[in-house]
Amino acid sequence: MKRLFDILIVVLTAPLWGPLVLILSALVRVRLGSPVFFRQERPGLHGRIFRLVKFRTMTDARDAQGNLLPDSARLTSFGKWLRSTSLDELPELLLVLKGDMSLVGPRPLLVPYLPLYNKEQARRHDVPPGLTGWAQINGRNAISWEEKFAYDVWYVDHQSVWLDLKILFFTAWRVFNRHGISAANEATMPAFTGAPENPTPSHNQTGAPNS
Repeated sequence: MKRLFDILIVVLTAPLWGPLVLILSALVRVRLGSPVFFRQERPGLHGRIFRLVKFRTMTDARDAQGNLLPDSARLTSFGKWLRSTSLDELPELLLVLKGDMSLVGPRPLLVPYLPLYNKEQARRHDVPPGLTGWAQINGRNAISWEEKFAYDVWYVDHQSVWLDLKILFFTAWRVFNRHGISAANEATMPAFTGAPENPTPSHNQTGAPNS
């Protein structure tokens, strides 16, 4: 049912996002140059590796020794706008059609994080990764890694089409309000270094954590 839901939504909305992908491709080419797309291997369902594709948001600026500058230094104003509106994620809709991703699920993170998860956190890979998820409507990048993983695991245990619809609705609202785009003083979030325990956040009926 979830797979059918994903395909129907992506196909039915293709007349909206298809032209937008073409327009944004041209804008990224003009503003940031080539390549237009950022590609990186990420772990998907059961940790299977796939190639994530999104719009490029950073330059290739390097220091005198030829090393890439920090993300915050390479992230342009145009790139910040793409991220804040989540438009950089649009190419991932093609990965939903391919089956590597779902519309809703835990966000696919970096491959080097795989051995750092504790047993509970690793359960986030029991479902396909998503364009958005329960953690994204409950703080996005403004919450801790432990909170984010707890939300991901909560979704694994409670997933349903109705919950997916709720998450998609609140995702649109969060994007409109530019909420939780990044952690303090970070381009997105600090690197995950591992955690022994995972707190379980509480939830209210609107889909946000109780304070």
